[in-house]
Amino acid sequence: MQACARIGAIHSVVFGGFSAKALQERIADLGAVALITADEQLRAGKILALKSIADEALAGSDCSSVKNVVVYRRTGRKIEWTKGRDHWMDELLSAQSNDCEPEPVDAEHPLFVLYTSGSTGRPKGVQHSTAGYLLWAMLTMRWTFDIKSSDVFWCTADIGWITGHTYIAYGPLAVGATPVIFEGVPTYPDAGRFWEMIARHKVSIFYTAPTAIRSLIKASDANPAVHPARYDLSSLRVLGSVGEPISPDTWEWYHSNVGSARCPVVDTFWQTETGGHMIAPLAGATPLVPGSCTLALPGIMASVVDETGQPVPDGSGGNLVIRRPWPSMIRTIWGDNERFKQSYFPEELGGGVYLAGDGAVRDIETGYFTITGRIDDVLNVSGHRMGTMEIESALVAHPQVAEAAVVGRTDDVTGEAICAFVVLKGSSPVGDEARKRAVELRKWISDQIGPIAKPKDIRFGDNLPKTRSGKIMRRLLRSLAKGEQILQDVSTLENPSVLSQLGEAY
Repeated sequence: MQACARIGAIHSVVFGGFSAKALQERIADLGAVALITADEQLRAGKILALKSIADEALAGSDCSSVKNVVVYRRTGRKIEWTKGRDHWMDELLSAQSNDCEPEPVDAEHPLFVLYTSGSTGRPKGVQHSTAGYLLWAMLTMRWTFDIKSSDVFWCTADIGWITGHTYIAYGPLAVGATPVIFEGVPTYPDAGRFWEMIARHKVSIFYTAPTAIRSLIKASDANPAVHPARYDLSSLRVLGSVGEPISPDTWEWYHSNVGSARCPVVDTFWQTETGGHMIAPLAGATPLVPGSCTLALPGIMASVVDETGQPVPDGSGGNLVIRRPWPSMIRTIWGDNERFKQSYFPEELGGGVYLAGDGAVRDIETGYFTITGRIDDVLNVSGHRMGTMEIESALVAHPQVAEAAVVGRTDDVTGEAICAFVVLKGSSPVGDEARKRAVELRKWISDQIGPIAKPKDIRFGDNLPKTRSGKIMRRLLRSLAKGEQILQDVSTLENPSVLSQLGEAY
């Protein structure tokens, strides 16, 4: 990635768990001229044939722009080879000089294009600039994490997502930090892997996702030998959360059990499109509230507005918008300026504000922001608007629930019905036991939020359908909730078999 930046070549990283079709679509949209891959990838004791996936993608006529394929020798096992097109990376490197003068480019020269899901299902190529993006990566490293030259910084994200770009590849090294880069998964060879790594490398700043934290809570409840208390985590001084809103109970566990109640937890709100943190505490300076990402960073003019763009009173939910530009903001959608304007600067809000696509509420007393979930994840049940995150947080607060996801489906009576997908800390119940648990959880939600928030359907499984990077595939959950047959590509799922478990509603 940094070599591309040095010579002024635009890069686009594609997550290694994507299918050949997904890779093909991205290559075709970009008109890419070269592809860098590996012979194979090792992940949690399994081998993923990256070169084979790349070959399948390149077989399509719409990928004819690719003239060279550079292959990193990861396992050394025999692979298919196209003479003249394919090149071993180590052989290319051996013929190169150690010196490479950087190519001067304009500040607005595209640094990279990173694809993110669109509401239409067609991926959007988010284009970031060179100078503004790097500036914001550096500033947020300093502001949010209070980074020092003595720190060992570990962001556990996959390099294929924006978090891996900003807070692994660019931000830490731009400020002279020492980063840890991790190829594995948090539960292999056992669920103590994160804690063992922190102890071994004396990590001082640890940045991970609520999804990972929740899975490790469940694992440590099942096996005390992998509980973070069994490891020396005294090197830690700052903890971070990224990727989705973190529920208060997950925040508390993270703060108490990983940070020994002495490390601030910086809950960061931002997106692929924003390039870096938008709303986040300043480590050690901002008073913290579990579940809240607190205040907008310097220069970020964030507001909560209604559907017409008018500000809503503090304490009332609405759409989160950013009113003024910032250095690392998306410059356009690759090859589609009109879609860029329609997606992020909608006319119904006046066209002059950036619509984040997330709902938020500001606290009446502190002005702190709490993210309530994606706008399309705000449910309207009998005229009552509820964020799925609120219901999920209440479910996870139940002592027997390890993880939960909530989606909506059309209902003839209430407009929308709440459907909950639940992973218990014990084994997944079926039959009468599942019905009994469902009754118990509905009463719990009624007590926690109110009767209107009770899920109409509750489904149990050993896990939720997640990508290999740990992101819950909510589109699949919506299809399951509607009783639709799953026709979507599930090749990126960590464990496709969970879909059959989640078919029964109670």
